[in-house]
Amino acid sequence: LLNEIVKKHKNGINDKQVPNIIALGTNIVGDIESEGDFRIEGSVKGKIIAKGRIVVGTSGNVDGEIICSDADIFGSVKGKLEVLNLTVLKATAIFSGDVTTKKISIEPGAVFTGTCQMKSDTSPKDRK
Repeated sequence: LLNEIVKKHKNGINDKQVPNIIALGTNIVGDIESEGDFRIEGSVKGKIIAKGRIVVGTSGNVDGEIICSDADIFGSVKGKLEVLNLTVLKATAIFSGDVTTKKISIEPGAVFTGTCQMKSDTSPKDRK
C-alpha cells in the first residue's frame, strides 16, 4: 500500500515523497521543515517551512508562522503567512495576522483579519 501511495503521489520537489500529515488529535509545539507538501489537521504552535504546498484542513489550527510555495487554508491560522505563489482562504477559513503573497483568493464566508501585502517577487525565506 505504501508503495502505491509513493508511486501515485506527486509532492513538492520530489515525485516519490510520501505526503506529510499532522492528524486530528496531534499537537505539536516547535518548528517544522519539509522539502515537500504538508497537510495539517491537528494543531501546530511554531514555524512551518515547506518548499511545497501547505494545507490547513478544517480541523487544523496553526499559531505561528507559515512559509511555503502555495497555501490552502480551510481551518484556523493565527500569525504570519509568507507564500511564494497562491494563497487560498476557503469559506471555512479563519485567518488572523499578516499575509505576504503573489496571489490571493478569499472565498465568501472566510474570515480574514489582518494585513495583506502583494508581491510579484515574493520568495519563501530560507530561515532556520
